[in-house]
Amino acid sequence: MPAYQRKVVRETFESIRDQAGPVSLLFYGKLFELAPEARRLFHNDLAAQGQKLMIMLESIVSSLDNFDGMRERLRELGRQHAGYGVKPGDYDTLIVALSWTFAQALGPDYDAAAREAWRVILTEVSETMKSATGSEA
Repeated sequence: MPAYQRKVVRETFESIRDQAGPVSLLFYGKLFELAPEARRLFHNDLAAQGQKLMIMLESIVSSLDNFDGMRERLRELGRQHAGYGVKPGDYDTLIVALSWTFAQALGPDYDAAAREAWRVILTEVSETMKSATGSEA
């Protein structure tokens, strides 16, 4: 990921982090709208799940300069999610839901450059997680 995209992700994440609670609830609402069957995968409080999501996003953003260091953690997370019943195609839905959520939270700051930067990193995260299960399709 080029330096200018890392910068865009970091800058937009600051605003997302400032709105962490509402952003995570908005995300799960969109996720369940796009994939109602995904609701069965979540057995705990969505506010707690949202905190986990924000912690993971923060870890990803913090690792942008050395993303290879994040890969094993993501592979382990991919194995865990496969055990919960997450399928490879579910990652595409997650990216759509996150992108929509970021657009709502950031408004005009989620411009073409921000959308593309986030698409690049979220696709890399998704592919890394799927690779841990041998399911990259």
